[in-house]
Amino acid sequence: MAKTKKFQTETTQLLQLMIHSLYSNKEVFVRELISNASDALDKLRFRALTNSRLAERSQNLGIKIELDEENSVIKISDNGIGMNEDEIVQNLGTIARSGTSEFLKKLTGDKKKDSNLIGQFGVGFYSAFMVAKKVVVISKSALSKSAQAIHWESSGDEKYILKEVDKETCGTDVIVYLKEENKNFTNSFEIKNLISKYSQYINFPIRIDDAGAEVTLNEEEALWLKPKNSLSDEEYNNFYKFLTADQDDPLVHVHNRVEGNHEYTNLLYIPKHAPFDLWNRESPRGIKLYVQRVFIMDDAEHFLPLYLRFVRGVIDSNDLPLNVSREILQDHPLVGSIKKASTKRILDALQYLKDNAFEEYLDFWNSFGLVLKEGPAEDFENREAIASLMLFATSRNETHEVKETLDDYLQRMPSDQNDIYFCVADTFEAAINSPHLEKMKAENKEVLLLTDRIDEWLMTTLVAYKDKPLVNVAKSFASDSDKPKPSKTQQALLEKIKLHLGDRVSEVLPSSRLKDSACCLVLNQNEPGIQLRKILEAAGQKLGESVPIFEINMTHKLIKKLKDLPKKEFNNFVDFLFDYAVIAEGGSPKNPSKYLRQLDKYLSAKS
Repeated sequence: MAKTKKFQTETTQLLQLMIHSLYSNKEVFVRELISNASDALDKLRFRALTNSRLAERSQNLGIKIELDEENSVIKISDNGIGMNEDEIVQNLGTIARSGTSEFLKKLTGDKKKDSNLIGQFGVGFYSAFMVAKKVVVISKSALSKSAQAIHWESSGDEKYILKEVDKETCGTDVIVYLKEENKNFTNSFEIKNLISKYSQYINFPIRIDDAGAEVTLNEEEALWLKPKNSLSDEEYNNFYKFLTADQDDPLVHVHNRVEGNHEYTNLLYIPKHAPFDLWNRESPRGIKLYVQRVFIMDDAEHFLPLYLRFVRGVIDSNDLPLNVSREILQDHPLVGSIKKASTKRILDALQYLKDNAFEEYLDFWNSFGLVLKEGPAEDFENREAIASLMLFATSRNETHEVKETLDDYLQRMPSDQNDIYFCVADTFEAAINSPHLEKMKAENKEVLLLTDRIDEWLMTTLVAYKDKPLVNVAKSFASDSDKPKPSKTQQALLEKIKLHLGDRVSEVLPSSRLKDSACCLVLNQNEPGIQLRKILEAAGQKLGESVPIFEINMTHKLIKKLKDLPKKEFNNFVDFLFDYAVIAEGGSPKNPSKYLRQLDKYLSAKS
């Protein structure tokens, strides 16, 4: 006789909230029901280890899907542990109560480690009501001596029906009567795609009737769970191509299994070429999250920092905490632990590549170096490790194509040099010909030449490398003792230049850095350069006008010429020299036409 019962602890309102709000995508009900079936099979196999009566029943375990398009019904069956009436009331009659959770609480030690269960969330079954007008569960317990099975039925309201029925085999059938708008889930092609997406690596065969023949949908074994020494490079590469649809082999793969209080496996790949959306920091990331071989989410952003967004791969955890819908990671130390370890492994793999296959690493740098430069600002703990991976053009080479590391620079640095010098410019040519390098070249001191828009911001973030300060040669860094002492005549000339330039400059000083150029603009220590200024202004910061120091090469013939010019010509020539210095820094004169007229005048006079 059928019995009608009410859900024990929740109301219709709560059930409806779960059905309509917990999950963002209706298709996940297939994943949840298959995961529950897998749990039941695991549970039977585990019980059979200590119960000889179950040993025979633990053979040929599997999951079967039957589709009835005409009546809009999907049936998912397993031949697992099954449930008796009390267990059905406990597990299905009370929302957020899970038979698997209760099962796990009873296990300790190695048994818990080996149980291999995933259904710890308690409400996955109810996702079926997103698509169903009615759900029927028919279950027969492998542990019960009763010949009868239990029929559970609900339409998603506050009550459910129970009755005894006949069932030949132990296990559970979940029969979902679909609403009209969801009948697409009885389409064989769609179900195959969903199994491939979510349940491809379930540890039991998932079978479906296809044109009269029963076929298995999940023949693939989870490659990342295989021992590393059993896998070939070809197998790793083929899986990468399957995972990413990239036609090329990956540059590097990193495969690790972590055991202990928490267990997880990661298989991560570094591509050879940058994806098209690399510079969109809001675009999805490439890590796929699995929990015990069950696919949970694409583009899991919690496991790698943003500057490693080009990494692709899989992370599979045995006990990663999710919310009840399995769609959102909970805030948990394990998430941070996985992120920290995965980041270190990627950085170590890149270091190994740089040290042992530099040409391949150079290809990586050309594709991903710019995004790696975001790292020190985002990842303080690893900033020196990231810095050691960076490549720079330097003043010792005549081409930007030759790249050096910071360690290369340190090895060549004279013993009496304490600073790492760098120069920022828009192009390599502008950097290597910068007036700020003239003294450095004369003293045979090497300078890093930085031309990426992010470079000045990068150096501001790094500050130092291996206790060696990073010094911008375009800033005022020389001590007072290094600066030349002007004569009274020269000091008068400097004051006259400052009087004319006014608040365009903070000071006019004799230069110790210039050898060939007449003048240059020098930034105060705390003032951003042109590159960083553009970044900050693009971010909405208002910085005001730059007020640099105007340094003069007192021995240059153009400067010597100044003292003999009448006032008007003197002022015009000072304006010309100032614009000349602005252009040398990659800027533009405020009055380009005037500058060109003066240039034409001086060139004509010379001829």
